[in-house]
Order: sequence, then C-alpha cells, then structure tokens
Amino acid sequence: MSRQKKILANPVVDHLNQVNRRHFLSKMSLGIGSMALGSLMGCGDSPILNFAGNAGILNGGHIPGKAKRIIYLFQSGGPSQLELFDHKPMLRKMHGEELPDSIRQGQRLTGMTSNQKTKPLAAPIYDFGQHGESGAWVSNLMPHTSKIVDDLCFIKTMHTEAINHDPAITFFQTGSQQPGRPSMGSWLSYGLGSSNQNLPGFVVLLSRGAQRPQPIYSRLWGNGFLASLHQGVQLRSGKDPVLYLQNPDGLSTQARRQMLDKLAHLNGMHQQALGDPEIDSRIAQYEMAYRMQTSVPEALELDKEPDSVFEMYGESARTPGTYAANCLLARRLAERDVRFIQLYHLGWDQHSDLPREISSQCRDTDQASAALVTDLKQRGLLEDTLVIWGGEFGRTNYSQGSLTADNYGRDHHPRCFTVWMAGAGVKAGSTYGATDEFGYNIQNNPVHVHDFHATILHLLGVDHEKLTFKHQGRRYRLTDVHGHVVKGVLA
Repeated sequence: MSRQKKILANPVVDHLNQVNRRHFLSKMSLGIGSMALGSLMGCGDSPILNFAGNAGILNGGHIPGKAKRIIYLFQSGGPSQLELFDHKPMLRKMHGEELPDSIRQGQRLTGMTSNQKTKPLAAPIYDFGQHGESGAWVSNLMPHTSKIVDDLCFIKTMHTEAINHDPAITFFQTGSQQPGRPSMGSWLSYGLGSSNQNLPGFVVLLSRGAQRPQPIYSRLWGNGFLASLHQGVQLRSGKDPVLYLQNPDGLSTQARRQMLDKLAHLNGMHQQALGDPEIDSRIAQYEMAYRMQTSVPEALELDKEPDSVFEMYGESARTPGTYAANCLLARRLAERDVRFIQLYHLGWDQHSDLPREISSQCRDTDQASAALVTDLKQRGLLEDTLVIWGGEFGRTNYSQGSLTADNYGRDHHPRCFTVWMAGAGVKAGSTYGATDEFGYNIQNNPVHVHDFHATILHLLGVDHEKLTFKHQGRRYRLTDVHGHVVKGVLA
C-alpha cells in the first residue's frame, strides 16, 4: 500500500479532510439547537421525565382572554334549525305551497333536490314556545335546553359556502374546505399550549345516534402542517381509551421508564445531528403517553360521580361512548384544564323520516347538553369555559321528496342556520341575527365561519390575524385571509 493510501485510511485524517467550512457551520448551528433541546429536558436521574411539553408560542395570548378552554359539541350531519330554534310561523301558513323563486334567488342545490320538480314548503310538526327572561324560541323537542336559554347566546345567521358534508365539516374544523390544514384544536395547542402536562391539550370524543351517520375522519382533529405534538387525541370507550397506551404484558413501569430514557437519549442524538423539530414532538409525545398511563384512567372514572350527577345528565351517561357520557367526561376534562375538548355526535342528516329521526337525536343530546352547561355553572367553570353547540350547515325550508301530514325530509341548507354558545365572555340570554320569514335567507347580522373562528379566538385572548404559521413560503392562519370578531355576541 502506498504512503498516500495509508494516510487516507487513517480515520482521524479522513475525518479532518471532511471538515470544511460549510460542514463546520452546519454542525455549530445544530449544536446550538441541541443545547436548547437539552435545556428543555431538565435535570436529574431521569431528565426527560421533566420535559416541559407544549407551552404554546403566544405566552398567554395577545389580549386578556375570558375563556381558558373550549368544549365544542359538534352535531355532525346538519341539525334542522327549523325544527329546533328558528321559529317560522309562515311555514305553517304556506305548508305544502311551492317555495317562491324570489326567495331561493337561484341558489345552487345538492344533487338530491336539484332535479326535484316541486319544492313544497314544510312546516315543522313540533310546537315552539318562548322561554326564560330572554324569551328565546325553542322547540318542544328541546325541553332541557329551553330551561337554560338565559345562559345561551343563539346565533341565527351562521352561513357557509360548503353545501356537502365533508367540505362543510372540514371548513368548521380547520377554516378550509380542503383537507390538510390544522384543526382548530391544533391551532390552539400551537398558540396557547396546554395547562395540564399530564393530559393532552386537545381531546376528541365520538358518539353516534341510531340513524345512518355521515362518516367523519381523524384528519378533522389532525395537526396539518403543524408539529404532530398538536394533533388531537381521541379517547375511545372500552378497555383501552387510548390505543397502545398501556405497557405490554411482561413490561413493568420501571422497565418502561428505562426504555423511554434510553429512547430519549437516542432521539436527542438524532436531534443533534439533524435539527428536525419533529423529533422534539416525538420526545414530548412519548413522555405524555407515559404520564397518561395514570392520568387518563383517573379522568375516565365516571363511576366515582354521585347519583345526582347521573340524574342530571341522564341514565345513558352511565354507558361509555354515549353522548351523555361524553358530556360528563368533557366536564371532568375541563376540571383538569384540558384546553380544547371536541365532541362529535353523528346522525343529524335527516333527508327523510325527519320527525322520527330528529326526535331520537334530541333525546340523545338535549338533556346532556343542558346538564353540561348547568354543571359547569354550578362548579364555577362556566366563567372561563366556552361551550359551543352546532353543526356544519342547516336544512331547507322545503321538503326533500314527498310531503305528508306527519312525514318529510329536508336537504342541506348553507345559507342560514343556528348555533349557540355559552360561558366565558358570551352575552348570555341573547339572540344575534335574524332570518327572513321563510327561514331561507339572512335578514340581518350575518356570521360567516371565518367570523365565528375569529370570535372564538378573541374570547381566548388571541388575535386571529396574528396566530400564524409559515408553510411552503406563505403564512397561514385559522381564518385564512378573512374573518371579523362578532362583537354583538360578546358580553
């Protein structure tokens, strides 16, 4: 072997030959990043055990916020505002008559009714009444909600461009009809972080009615282009509320701790070499999962609630996975300072057999929704908890398909529908906006989905125009380039 080949075979010389100016500066920059990572890891025999987790980039928000957390009761499928909250006597007067063209104004329809020759107006078969000091109109389908109307703010003029379920739900959850954007809960986790280091800052609970529900997808609580640390965690009913959370058979807690410490050390080396921020998320998620082995079972111990609580929420609250059980669990998570608690209740898509199916949905949800607001108020939590109830769009004032005396259906209607809010910073006992006498168009004070999101963020102390994330050369936000705070709903 020649002298030249011997020098190149020397590993020290070979390493020195590879260290050029670019490589040196690159390693120095990654070293600074690794020191920052090390500062997050704390100290002690198990440094990663004290990992700081997700503190949020806003350090408390832009302005003082009234709300600390959100419970979003999303009614998937599009509840009919005309059967529940938007009382329209004109529909009784003109029941069975054709919807006037001057009211429809050429609005596009779904393929389910666009070719329907007649569109007869359908009056709801349920009675309405005024309730509370506010005199809010509520259907007799919602007897429990009618008792708390003075705690609620009804928005009668929500509207959206989306006319089908998937884009409409995606719009409400992410601010875009196109999938791939971060969900609202992920934005809040990114901006405000978590107040409880032993539970996720964003939790998702699912329930379904007896009808044929429209499917929903896990991307609705996804992190999009934000770090995976901010995605929602679905809690399931059954033996394992979070999949793969518990230790496998034969693995002790001490062994799990040692494994995580070693894994964190390896991930730290990987972070030092690559500087990938997703590695930080991976470390934080492993540590959160370790802490959740204790915190999640404790939070889910509904059987420790007194009988009086189950009487309030309804007996179905004793059955895991029901809407009532999820509402009760939402209160327990709110007590533990989970930032964003998202409930989805499926089954509100009544294109036919509406009277029977919507009454079933209301039996599932009315008592528990009202109980949640009442329970939070009694415990002093409603002052800083924002509760939201609503779906992705409303329903048409005309019948889809045949119309009989006691049976009809309604198609999707994005032009105007009702949601309600309660709690922190919301004007209780109020109604914002009004629709026309047919319940088809907005008469005053429209509220777009972007306005709705801007208002929610404002209640949390966040300026929606300043919570941004740069992705692919552009700064994104939940409200895109739109949205105004609806001051008329603020206390």
